[in-house]
Amino acid sequence: MAKLAVKICASLACADWLHLEQELRALEKAGVDYLHIDVMDGTFVPNFALSLDLMRLVHKATSLPLDVHLMIVQPERYLEAFAQAGAEIITVHQEASLHLQRTLSHIHSLGVKAGVALNPATPLHMLDYVLEDLDLLLIMTVNPGFAGQQLIPNMLKKIADARQLLTSHGLDTDIQVDGNVSFANAPAMVRAGATSLVGGTSSIFSKETNILEGVQRLRRLAEKALPAKGEKE
Repeated sequence: MAKLAVKICASLACADWLHLEQELRALEKAGVDYLHIDVMDGTFVPNFALSLDLMRLVHKATSLPLDVHLMIVQPERYLEAFAQAGAEIITVHQEASLHLQRTLSHIHSLGVKAGVALNPATPLHMLDYVLEDLDLLLIMTVNPGFAGQQLIPNMLKKIADARQLLTSHGLDTDIQVDGNVSFANAPAMVRAGATSLVGGTSSIFSKETNILEGVQRLRRLAEKALPAKGEKE
């Protein structure tokens, strides 16, 4: 299998919304691969976050691709709206979508990449019959809803198990991780098999650094943790 590169995604929910345009320019300069758009409805998770209106404005303001993470009930109701608002990737939760395969097919029919997110307690086998429908598998390494949480240690094993599962099916699907993707935790996540890191308050938007330095440091740590050429992944 070819060596997998690591994508750096910036969690827009952690940005300074009073200075959002400056934050977007800084993220562009830093070369992030995606803007990660967390959409929360106050029902599936106990919090509210980014809306369609804000996403439309962001899409107009930047050429950075949008990676949309729907933490909402019945996400299939809004797929067309998010696709039209500029989503390049739409990720839904397995726990929130009753007819998951149908939802993934619908996303693809809109010309958008399809992802599935799993909460920490949700086992990987829930995806056994839709693995081939995935462009991205998002492993939540904290319980979704709030920034600033601590990594659940057993999630590193879950990332490794996910990579092994995908490899056993001949798939090199991206594994994204979201939740306490800190400078300290990112290397272990990549070594376990993650190929997409969602950076928030513990890295890209950390108070200890600026956005450019945060992105560069996270990318440097991620690339250093990748298996060397010829080394087993």
